[in-house]
Amino acid sequence: MSDLRKIIIDGKEVETEGAMTLIQACEQAEVEIPRFCYHERLSIAGNCRMCLVEVVGGPPKPAASCAMQVKDLRPGPEGQPPVVKTNSPMVKKAREGVMEFLLINHPLDCPICDQGGECDLQDQAMAYGVDFSRYREPKRATEDLDLGPLVETHMTRCISCTRCVRFTTEVAGIHKMGQTGRGEDAEITSYLGETLDSNLQGNIIDLCPVGALVSKPYAFTARPWELTKTESIDVMDALGSNIRVDTKGREVMRILPRNHDGVNEEWISDKTRFVWDGLRRQRLDTPYIRENGKLRKADWPEALAAAAAAMKGKKVGGLVGDLVSVEAAYALKALIEGQGGSVECRTDGAKLPAGNRSGYVGTATVEDLDNAQAIMLIGANPAVEAPVLNARIRKAWTKGCGIGVIGPKADLTYETMHISEDPAMMTELLSRDHSEVQEKPSVIIVGQAALCREDGAAILAEAMALAESTKSTFMVLHTAAGRVGAMDIGATSEDGITDVLGADVIYNLGADEGDIPAGPFVIYQGSHGDRGAHRADIILPGAAYTEEPGLFVNTEGRPQLAARASFAPGQAKENWAILRALSAELEATLPYDSIAALRKALVKDVPHLGDVDEVPANDWQPLTRGDVGSAPFTPAIADFYLSNPIARASALMAELSANAAARAAAPLAAE
Repeated sequence: MSDLRKIIIDGKEVETEGAMTLIQACEQAEVEIPRFCYHERLSIAGNCRMCLVEVVGGPPKPAASCAMQVKDLRPGPEGQPPVVKTNSPMVKKAREGVMEFLLINHPLDCPICDQGGECDLQDQAMAYGVDFSRYREPKRATEDLDLGPLVETHMTRCISCTRCVRFTTEVAGIHKMGQTGRGEDAEITSYLGETLDSNLQGNIIDLCPVGALVSKPYAFTARPWELTKTESIDVMDALGSNIRVDTKGREVMRILPRNHDGVNEEWISDKTRFVWDGLRRQRLDTPYIRENGKLRKADWPEALAAAAAAMKGKKVGGLVGDLVSVEAAYALKALIEGQGGSVECRTDGAKLPAGNRSGYVGTATVEDLDNAQAIMLIGANPAVEAPVLNARIRKAWTKGCGIGVIGPKADLTYETMHISEDPAMMTELLSRDHSEVQEKPSVIIVGQAALCREDGAAILAEAMALAESTKSTFMVLHTAAGRVGAMDIGATSEDGITDVLGADVIYNLGADEGDIPAGPFVIYQGSHGDRGAHRADIILPGAAYTEEPGLFVNTEGRPQLAARASFAPGQAKENWAILRALSAELEATLPYDSIAALRKALVKDVPHLGDVDEVPANDWQPLTRGDVGSAPFTPAIADFYLSNPIARASALMAELSANAAARAAAPLAAE
């Protein structure tokens, strides 16, 4: 039952939940309250005192609006709604006093601070502070921390809001930051001076309201007003996190999260945030043709003519890579099938059922995890495969959700009940009584480690049967951002990848994670000189995900639009445009000359792709059950930091990968 209360804020009467804090009620009434320590996704600390308001009829002193609930307010003498003032002389004096205290030890280094121009302390000092300081004593200084290669620290600027401590402990699930000392000696520090080893640590840069924690790779490279800001979608994992790409000229300078409650809330993984230096390195910027075993540069007419000559009259197959947008996959499918060939997006051999959306996407949404009371992970390690989704599962765990795991033991940042490493355990689970679980909201998540096996189809069928038996919603956790969209348009062949690898000519559209055997003629279209380009006979340089508009469907089946933030280097072109130009050379011209016309054809064929940012409901189609083997699962991602061509081109990702390997090899103190 809702507990609605009436409250008067600055003369405006609003009706709000009794459990809401005053700062939330003020936001609902569209009254801005300054804050440093309060954050809606973290626990309440109540230690910066910037959000002070006056409660009429209460104690004769201002109250912290972040730590007081609406139901704690007393009504007036005749039962009138409680009155809160946010702009009275008492509040103004209190805020000026708090700001004066905060600035006592804060250094005057705004001109060289990376937070300048987007600093909460600057903004609030201008809005709520005074224009002079009465403090004449020497300022306190503290030593900087070494938190690793991602987060740069300037701890003299720290105002002890503890947002970083609460985020790392509550959301990221690592217990390495805290506050020591009291009074003037209080300082935020890391446990025994250790560096942070979470895949989500970069989010503390966004959370820090001052310049104490800033991005180390981005430091001293640009000011916020120099940057062009573009809203886009992340492709480093299949969650489809909403991001903002900031560019300066043609170069991507940084990547920041955008808030989307249904997908990533307001967090992104470190790979998403810091992979941008990989967009500059090892880029393919001109076509190449292999002659006498060596690649030589060519121009577009020559390369397209050579590709068309190689394809004519031959058995052609197409491979769709992990980072390919739906439009490019759709154009490739039309081109290859027009030549009598077939395309395949399940390049890792995943046993995903073509045409059965409940089998390759499921029925659960990411938001279902928030209210789940039971979650089962089968062959999935979300801490590596989708760190932001893992933080969401952790949030459910903090509310009392029980989490079972079938697969290898791993540190998921929360307690789990490890059922077995043997996939055959699912068959035994099906024979048990599930009446207790049926009454709870529950989710079963199947990962790619379970599906990229010979018995992957049988494991998927067992998992779907278990979901039916327990009345759970079902989710397939993908690792490739482009996989669901490619499955939606039917980029699959009857015999899987073996059918394509047996072709005379293979058109490889950005598939860099597998090896193509010797024999077929290979045309590679992609953005980076990675594994696919090394095997290629003809290379056609394409755009990376920040350099072309594209549609991506995330792991829950939600279509989202990524916008173009910059332009591809050199002679590289948008991927769909290359395929359209090649189709003209093959005398089988594709019927669209613009991305808009292509999308129109795409939505006509697959209508739900037109419902951007909506999760379509999928019809439940259980699979035929088979025999599950007992071989243990092998990880779907061997190295979190080097899982795609852009990440492998990044110097920072290579350093993080080396650091993670060194940490894993280091002996513990007790050894």
